[in-house]
Amino acid sequence: MTQRPEGGRPFSGRRTNLALLLLLGGALVTGLTAQALGTPSLAWVAVVHGVIGLAILIVAPWKSLVVRKGLARRNRGRFFSLLFALLTATVLVTGVLHSVGWPADIGSLTVLWVHVATALVLVPLAIWHVLARKTLPRRQDLTRRNLIRTGGLVSVAVVAWFAADRAIALARLPGADRRFTGSHERSSLDPAGLPVTSWLDDRTPELDGVSWRMAIEDAAGGRSLGLGDLAVLPIDDVTAVLDCTSGWYSNQEWRGVRLDRLVEPGTARSVVAWSATGYARRFPVSDLDSMWLVTEVGGEPLSPGHGFPARIVAPARRGFWWVKWVVQLETSDLPWWIQSPYPLT
Repeated sequence: MTQRPEGGRPFSGRRTNLALLLLLGGALVTGLTAQALGTPSLAWVAVVHGVIGLAILIVAPWKSLVVRKGLARRNRGRFFSLLFALLTATVLVTGVLHSVGWPADIGSLTVLWVHVATALVLVPLAIWHVLARKTLPRRQDLTRRNLIRTGGLVSVAVVAWFAADRAIALARLPGADRRFTGSHERSSLDPAGLPVTSWLDDRTPELDGVSWRMAIEDAAGGRSLGLGDLAVLPIDDVTAVLDCTSGWYSNQEWRGVRLDRLVEPGTARSVVAWSATGYARRFPVSDLDSMWLVTEVGGEPLSPGHGFPARIVAPARRGFWWVKWVVQLETSDLPWWIQSPYPLT
Protein backbone atom coordinates (compact mmCIF):
# COMPACT_ATOMS: atom_id res chain seq x y z
CA MET A 1 0.00 0.00 0.00
CA THR A 2 1.25 3.51 -0.77
CA GLN A 3 0.54 6.76 1.00
CA ARG A 4 0.19 10.16 -0.59
CA PRO A 5 0.39 13.55 1.12
CA GLU A 6 -1.92 16.07 -0.46
CA GLY A 7 -0.44 17.23 -3.75
CA GLY A 8 2.55 14.89 -3.40
CA ARG A 9 3.80 11.83 -5.20
CA PRO A 10 3.28 8.37 -3.73
CA PHE A 11 5.86 7.05 -1.27
CA SER A 12 5.50 3.79 0.63
CA GLY A 13 5.92 3.79 4.37
CA ARG A 14 8.87 1.44 4.09
CA ARG A 15 10.60 3.60 1.48
CA THR A 16 10.04 6.69 3.59
CA ASN A 17 11.48 4.99 6.70
CA LEU A 18 14.48 3.76 4.74
CA ALA A 19 15.17 7.19 3.26
CA LEU A 20 14.88 8.85 6.67
CA LEU A 21 17.20 6.36 8.39
CA LEU A 22 19.82 6.67 5.67
CA LEU A 23 19.62 10.45 5.88
CA LEU A 24 19.92 10.38 9.67
CA GLY A 25 22.98 8.15 9.36
CA GLY A 26 24.54 10.53 6.85
CA ALA A 27 23.75 13.49 9.10
CA LEU A 28 25.42 11.79 12.06
CA VAL A 29 28.60 10.97 10.13
CA THR A 30 28.95 14.39 8.50
CA GLY A 31 28.03 16.17 11.72
CA LEU A 32 30.65 14.39 13.80
CA THR A 33 33.23 14.87 11.05
CA ALA A 34 32.50 18.59 10.80
CA GLN A 35 32.79 18.88 14.58
CA ALA A 36 36.16 17.14 14.65
CA LEU A 37 37.82 19.03 11.79
CA GLY A 38 38.62 22.72 11.57
CA THR A 39 40.51 23.09 8.30
CA PRO A 40 39.06 25.24 5.47
CA SER A 41 39.77 22.52 2.90
CA LEU A 42 37.09 20.37 4.56
CA ALA A 43 34.43 23.08 4.76
CA TRP A 44 32.34 21.06 2.29
CA VAL A 45 31.58 18.51 5.03
CA ALA A 46 29.52 21.09 6.92
CA VAL A 47 27.71 21.99 3.69
CA VAL A 48 26.83 18.33 3.06
CA HIS A 49 25.57 18.09 6.65
CA GLY A 50 23.27 21.05 6.05
CA VAL A 51 21.99 19.62 2.77
CA ILE A 52 21.16 16.32 4.48
CA GLY A 53 19.29 18.19 7.21
CA LEU A 54 17.13 19.94 4.61
CA ALA A 55 16.54 16.62 2.83
CA ILE A 56 15.17 15.24 6.12
CA LEU A 57 12.79 18.21 6.33
CA ILE A 58 11.62 17.49 2.78
CA VAL A 59 10.88 13.85 3.65
CA ALA A 60 9.09 14.86 6.88
CA PRO A 61 5.55 15.23 5.38
CA TRP A 62 5.59 11.62 4.18
CA LYS A 63 7.01 10.46 7.49
CA SER A 64 4.18 12.22 9.33
CA LEU A 65 1.70 9.99 7.50
CA VAL A 66 3.67 6.89 8.47
CA VAL A 67 3.69 8.05 12.10
CA ARG A 68 -0.05 8.74 12.03
CA LYS A 69 -0.78 5.26 10.77
CA GLY A 70 1.55 3.70 13.34
CA LEU A 71 -0.11 5.56 16.22
CA ALA A 72 -3.48 4.20 15.18
CA ARG A 73 -2.22 0.65 15.78
CA ARG A 74 -1.20 1.37 19.40
CA ASN A 75 1.59 -1.21 19.39
CA ARG A 76 4.11 -1.75 22.18
CA GLY A 77 6.74 0.42 20.49
CA ARG A 78 4.43 3.41 20.30
CA PHE A 79 6.22 5.35 23.07
CA PHE A 80 9.65 4.88 21.52
CA SER A 81 8.34 5.87 18.10
CA LEU A 82 6.97 9.10 19.56
CA LEU A 83 10.25 9.76 21.37
CA PHE A 84 12.16 9.05 18.15
CA ALA A 85 9.98 11.58 16.28
CA LEU A 86 10.30 14.18 19.06
CA LEU A 87 14.10 13.93 19.21
CA THR A 88 14.39 14.07 15.43
CA ALA A 89 12.28 17.23 15.39
CA THR A 90 14.46 18.73 18.15
CA VAL A 91 17.62 18.00 16.17
CA LEU A 92 16.16 19.63 13.06
CA VAL A 93 14.85 22.72 14.87
CA THR A 94 18.08 23.33 16.80
CA GLY A 95 20.08 22.82 13.59
CA VAL A 96 18.05 25.51 11.84
CA LEU A 97 18.26 27.85 14.85
CA HIS A 98 22.02 27.47 15.01
CA SER A 99 22.34 28.19 11.28
CA VAL A 100 20.41 31.44 11.51
CA GLY A 101 22.20 32.34 14.75
CA TRP A 102 19.18 33.03 16.90
CA PRO A 103 18.96 32.34 19.72
CA ALA A 104 22.61 31.65 20.50
CA ASP A 105 21.85 29.85 23.76
CA ILE A 106 19.12 27.80 25.38
CA GLY A 107 19.52 28.51 29.06
CA SER A 108 23.14 27.83 29.97
CA LEU A 109 23.73 25.69 26.86
CA THR A 110 24.48 26.74 23.31
CA VAL A 111 21.94 25.77 20.65
CA LEU A 112 24.59 23.67 18.90
CA TRP A 113 25.34 21.78 22.12
CA VAL A 114 21.64 20.87 22.40
CA HIS A 115 21.65 19.89 18.71
CA VAL A 116 24.64 17.55 19.08
CA ALA A 117 23.57 16.06 22.41
CA THR A 118 20.07 15.29 21.12
CA ALA A 119 21.51 13.71 17.97
CA LEU A 120 23.66 11.38 20.07
CA VAL A 121 20.66 10.35 22.17
CA LEU A 122 18.82 9.67 18.92
CA VAL A 123 21.38 7.05 17.79
CA PRO A 124 20.22 4.11 19.99
CA LEU A 125 16.60 4.88 19.11
CA ALA A 126 17.47 4.79 15.41
CA ILE A 127 19.14 1.40 15.91
CA TRP A 128 16.02 0.17 17.73
CA HIS A 129 13.86 1.47 14.89
CA VAL A 130 15.90 -0.48 12.32
CA LEU A 131 15.70 -3.70 14.32
CA ALA A 132 12.01 -3.35 15.23
CA ARG A 133 10.78 -2.27 11.80
CA LYS A 134 13.29 -4.34 9.81
CA THR A 135 13.91 -1.30 7.65
CA LEU A 136 16.95 -2.51 5.73
CA PRO A 137 17.92 -1.89 2.08
CA ARG A 138 16.93 -4.56 -0.45
CA ARG A 139 18.19 -5.24 -3.92
CA GLN A 140 14.83 -4.26 -5.40
CA ASP A 141 15.25 -0.79 -3.91
CA LEU A 142 17.89 -0.03 -6.54
CA THR A 143 15.40 0.63 -9.30
CA ARG A 144 15.74 3.41 -11.84
CA ARG A 145 12.66 5.13 -10.41
CA ASN A 146 14.06 5.11 -6.88
CA LEU A 147 17.41 6.40 -8.07
CA ILE A 148 15.71 9.23 -9.93
CA ARG A 149 13.67 10.06 -6.82
CA THR A 150 16.82 10.06 -4.71
CA GLY A 151 18.59 12.33 -7.18
CA GLY A 152 15.59 14.65 -7.19
CA LEU A 153 15.53 14.78 -3.41
CA VAL A 154 19.24 15.60 -3.24
CA SER A 155 18.92 18.27 -5.95
CA VAL A 156 16.03 20.00 -4.19
CA ALA A 157 17.93 19.88 -0.87
CA VAL A 158 21.05 21.40 -2.46
CA VAL A 159 19.04 24.25 -4.01
CA ALA A 160 17.24 24.77 -0.69
CA TRP A 161 20.54 24.97 1.21
CA PHE A 162 22.00 27.65 -1.06
CA ALA A 163 18.71 29.54 -1.06
CA ALA A 164 18.54 29.43 2.74
CA ASP A 165 22.16 30.53 3.05
CA ARG A 166 21.48 33.47 0.74
CA ALA A 167 18.31 34.37 2.62
CA ILE A 168 20.21 34.44 5.92
CA ALA A 169 22.74 36.82 4.36
CA LEU A 170 20.09 39.11 2.83
CA ALA A 171 18.18 39.25 6.12
CA ARG A 172 21.45 40.09 7.92
CA LEU A 173 20.80 37.45 10.53
CA PRO A 174 23.65 36.54 12.92
CA GLY A 175 24.18 33.33 10.95
CA ALA A 176 25.35 35.36 7.96
CA ASP A 177 28.75 35.76 9.61
CA ARG A 178 29.18 32.18 10.76
CA ARG A 179 32.52 30.53 10.09
CA PHE A 180 32.91 27.68 7.58
CA THR A 181 32.56 25.29 10.52
CA GLY A 182 29.19 26.83 11.34
CA SER A 183 30.49 28.55 14.48
CA HIS A 184 29.43 32.10 15.42
CA GLU A 185 31.84 34.84 16.48
CA ARG A 186 32.17 35.73 20.16
CA SER A 187 34.40 38.36 21.80
CA SER A 188 37.22 38.43 19.25
CA LEU A 189 40.22 40.41 20.53
CA ASP A 190 38.43 40.73 23.86
CA PRO A 191 39.86 38.10 26.24
CA ALA A 192 37.54 39.21 29.05
CA GLY A 193 34.56 38.00 27.02
CA LEU A 194 36.15 34.77 25.82
CA PRO A 195 33.85 31.92 26.98
CA VAL A 196 35.31 29.45 29.46
CA THR A 197 34.65 25.86 28.39
CA SER A 198 36.15 22.46 29.20
CA TRP A 199 35.72 19.02 27.70
CA LEU A 200 33.07 16.90 29.44
CA ASP A 201 34.15 16.28 33.05
CA ASP A 202 37.23 18.52 33.18
CA ARG A 203 37.24 21.00 36.04
CA THR A 204 39.50 24.03 36.40
CA PRO A 205 42.47 22.97 38.58
CA GLU A 206 44.13 25.26 41.12
CA LEU A 207 47.71 25.64 39.88
CA ASP A 208 50.39 27.84 41.40
CA GLY A 209 52.46 29.67 38.79
CA VAL A 210 55.49 29.80 41.11
CA SER A 211 55.70 26.04 41.67
CA TRP A 212 54.30 24.95 38.29
CA ARG A 213 56.66 22.84 36.20
CA MET A 214 56.16 21.27 32.78
CA ALA A 215 57.93 17.98 32.10
CA ILE A 216 59.35 17.28 28.63
CA GLU A 217 60.26 13.79 27.48
CA ASP A 218 61.78 13.73 24.00
CA ALA A 219 64.88 12.72 22.01
CA ALA A 220 67.00 15.07 24.11
CA GLY A 221 66.01 13.28 27.34
CA GLY A 222 63.90 14.36 30.29
CA ARG A 223 63.72 17.82 31.81
CA SER A 224 61.23 20.27 33.29
CA LEU A 225 60.58 23.98 32.73
CA GLY A 226 58.88 26.63 34.82
CA LEU A 227 57.41 29.97 33.76
CA GLY A 228 60.76 31.65 34.28
CA ASP A 229 62.46 29.18 31.94
CA LEU A 230 59.85 29.80 29.24
CA ALA A 231 60.27 33.57 29.54
CA VAL A 232 63.90 33.47 28.38
CA LEU A 233 63.11 31.45 25.24
CA PRO A 234 62.20 33.06 21.90
CA ILE A 235 58.63 34.31 22.29
CA ASP A 236 56.09 34.72 19.49
CA ASP A 237 52.93 36.77 19.24
CA VAL A 238 50.36 34.83 17.26
CA THR A 239 46.81 35.70 16.27
CA ALA A 240 44.73 32.53 16.08
CA VAL A 241 41.08 31.51 16.06
CA LEU A 242 39.80 29.28 18.86
CA ASP A 243 36.87 27.43 17.25
CA CYS A 244 34.89 25.59 19.92
CA THR A 245 32.68 22.60 19.17
CA SER A 246 29.99 24.31 21.26
CA GLY A 247 29.30 26.49 18.21
CA TRP A 248 31.34 29.67 18.69
CA TYR A 249 34.73 30.98 17.61
CA SER A 250 36.94 33.78 18.89
CA ASN A 251 39.99 35.40 17.32
CA GLN A 252 42.57 36.29 19.98
CA GLU A 253 46.18 37.44 20.28
CA TRP A 254 48.27 34.86 22.09
CA ARG A 255 51.89 34.92 23.29
CA GLY A 256 54.11 31.91 23.83
CA VAL A 257 56.83 29.56 22.64
CA ARG A 258 56.55 27.58 19.44
CA LEU A 259 56.66 23.87 20.18
CA ASP A 260 59.53 23.08 17.82
CA ARG A 261 61.69 25.25 20.13
CA LEU A 262 60.69 23.14 23.11
CA VAL A 263 60.50 19.58 21.78
CA GLU A 264 63.22 17.59 20.02
CA PRO A 265 61.28 14.87 18.16
CA GLY A 266 64.18 12.79 16.85
CA THR A 267 62.56 9.84 15.06
CA ALA A 268 59.26 10.16 16.96
CA ARG A 269 56.03 10.28 15.01
CA SER A 270 53.86 12.19 17.48
CA VAL A 271 53.91 14.37 20.57
CA VAL A 272 51.37 14.13 23.40
CA ALA A 273 50.31 17.18 25.41
CA TRP A 274 49.07 16.26 28.90
CA SER A 275 46.86 18.45 31.09
CA ALA A 276 46.94 18.61 34.89
CA THR A 277 43.43 17.09 34.73
CA GLY A 278 44.63 13.96 32.88
CA TYR A 279 43.21 15.18 29.57
CA ALA A 280 45.55 14.64 26.61
CA ARG A 281 45.76 14.92 22.82
CA ARG A 282 48.31 13.45 20.43
CA PHE A 283 49.66 15.64 17.60
CA PRO A 284 51.80 14.80 14.55
CA VAL A 285 55.40 16.00 14.92
CA SER A 286 54.97 17.82 11.61
CA ASP A 287 52.72 20.29 13.50
CA LEU A 288 55.40 21.33 15.99
CA ASP A 289 56.37 24.39 13.94
CA SER A 290 52.75 25.60 13.78
CA MET A 291 51.71 25.12 17.42
CA TRP A 292 52.49 27.14 20.53
CA LEU A 293 52.65 26.71 24.27
CA VAL A 294 51.19 30.06 25.33
CA THR A 295 51.13 31.79 28.69
CA GLU A 296 49.33 35.02 27.72
CA VAL A 297 46.24 36.15 25.81
CA GLY A 298 45.57 39.78 24.91
CA GLY A 299 48.79 40.84 26.63
CA GLU A 300 47.76 39.41 30.00
CA PRO A 301 48.55 36.10 31.73
CA LEU A 302 46.05 33.35 31.08
CA SER A 303 43.21 33.16 33.56
CA PRO A 304 42.66 29.83 35.37
CA GLY A 305 39.64 29.08 33.21
CA HIS A 306 41.62 29.63 30.02
CA GLY A 307 44.52 27.37 30.96
CA PHE A 308 46.84 29.14 33.41
CA PRO A 309 49.78 28.74 33.59
CA ALA A 310 50.13 27.42 30.00
CA ARG A 311 48.00 25.97 27.23
CA ILE A 312 48.35 24.75 23.67
CA VAL A 313 47.36 26.96 20.74
CA ALA A 314 46.81 24.83 17.64
CA PRO A 315 45.52 26.93 14.73
CA ALA A 316 43.32 25.08 12.19
CA ARG A 317 42.23 22.60 14.89
CA ARG A 318 39.01 22.65 16.88
CA GLY A 319 38.98 23.81 20.48
CA PHE A 320 39.27 20.37 22.11
CA TRP A 321 42.80 20.13 20.68
CA TRP A 322 43.88 23.27 22.55
CA VAL A 323 44.95 21.45 25.71
CA LYS A 324 44.79 23.64 28.83
CA TRP A 325 46.83 23.46 32.07
CA VAL A 326 49.70 21.67 30.30
CA VAL A 327 52.03 19.77 32.65
CA GLN A 328 53.82 17.43 30.22
CA LEU A 329 54.93 17.11 26.61
CA GLU A 330 56.22 13.72 25.48
CA THR A 331 57.18 12.30 22.13
CA SER A 332 56.00 8.90 20.94
CA ASP A 333 56.69 6.40 18.19
CA LEU A 334 52.94 5.99 17.64
CA PRO A 335 51.25 7.91 14.81
CA TRP A 336 49.09 10.83 15.89
CA TRP A 337 45.84 9.16 14.81
CA ILE A 338 46.18 6.35 17.38
CA GLN A 339 43.60 7.95 19.65
CA SER A 340 39.87 8.48 19.85
CA PRO A 341 38.67 11.08 17.31
CA TYR A 342 37.02 12.78 20.26
CA PRO A 343 38.43 12.65 23.81
CA LEU A 344 36.57 10.13 25.94
CA THR A 345 36.93 12.16 29.12
